Amino acid sequence: MSMNEIPAAERVHIAFFGRRNAGKSSVVNAITGQNLSIVSDTPGTTTDPVRKTMELLPMGPVVIIDTPGFDDEGALGEERVRKTRETLQRTDVAVLVLDGTKGITECDKELIGLFDEKKIPYIIVHNKSDLTGFEAGVVTDDSRTGEKLPMAVNVSALTGQGIWDLKECIAATGKSTVNRRKLISDLVECGDVVVLVIPIDESAPKGRLILPQQMVIRDLLEVGALPICTRETELDKTLKSLGKAPKMVVTDSQAFGKIESIVPREVHMTSFSILMARYKGTLATQLEGVHALAGLKDGDKVLISEGCTHHRQCGDIGTVKLPNWIKNFTGRDICFETSSGLSFPDDLRVYKLVIHCGACMLNEKEVVSRIEKAKSQGVPVTNYGTAIAYLHGILDRSLEPLNL
Repeated sequence: MSMNEIPAAERVHIAFFGRRNAGKSSVVNAITGQNLSIVSDTPGTTTDPVRKTMELLPMGPVVIIDTPGFDDEGALGEERVRKTRETLQRTDVAVLVLDGTKGITECDKELIGLFDEKKIPYIIVHNKSDLTGFEAGVVTDDSRTGEKLPMAVNVSALTGQGIWDLKECIAATGKSTVNRRKLISDLVECGDVVVLVIPIDESAPKGRLILPQQMVIRDLLEVGALPICTRETELDKTLKSLGKAPKMVVTDSQAFGKIESIVPREVHMTSFSILMARYKGTLATQLEGVHALAGLKDGDKVLISEGCTHHRQCGDIGTVKLPNWIKNFTGRDICFETSSGLSFPDDLRVYKLVIHCGACMLNEKEVVSRIEKAKSQGVPVTNYGTAIAYLHGILDRSLEPLNL
């Protein structure tokens, strides 16, 4: 990803749902102005969720997701429906596409029930208005039954009628889902010096900074603060060269132990991971869950989950460093399992604790969905930064800058 691009996790995720052959893919193509999805008269043409990051006017940067038909059949069809259900976990705005010549079906009603259950704002689209004779544009009730509807639009993907109205409805609905929390800029003032500790070791990506580091730098510049980047090996020298104490030191979580011994006690210190949890709105739950570390016993299973996929190095934090710190802290024989990317277990009850990464590559909706899944199954959940600070006995100090 270019440093000039809006990260996918920061874009509103707009997903299109409906039955096979309702015209979902045709509507997606009409909205995007691209042949994003394959269109065919054969039911079930879309076999996997299709994702595309793009600018969608008048809204701005979004992720468009076209899903398989929710009424697919057979063993393969069931797998497609499962993937469609998974997509709900990361959906900010749902667009339900109906075949306007057939009206709403039980399958469509089931999808509406899922939208309501997961509190996803949604828009109903009556496609094929060129065949139904209904006027294209925004409607407030079902012309067939007179039933009052949530936001709904008559469109024709074939002629393009009503597509602009649909874009406007999506933009209006999407505005309410945008994360307006600050990452760090509300904790500092113009002119404040903030030192960012960025280890460059075998587990660091080559030739680039990771996303949380990029985002913190950008947020600091937004408010006029002065970010200074250094490796942990040069931190002592960097602090002495400043002439006065910085406002804050933000470190990669895996360097917490070493950094804490260098940064003067009067200087605020936290981690990129803790800032990301605060930004995503999940920190309070993860602070509750971190105390489960003290109660782990021999044979307990711990899930370490990452939102991205990458080639794991010999000193990987998720599979090497974090498990070693936990074993040293507890003195127990713990069983560790991992997940990565969009893969996340449905049944978490076998685990005594879930430790998630900072989730910079996941949108807020998916992060919250994962945490709610764990909570509903009675499994505590925390994140890398919180866990590492706790294991090193510096959690309270790492939270001081956040004004909790």
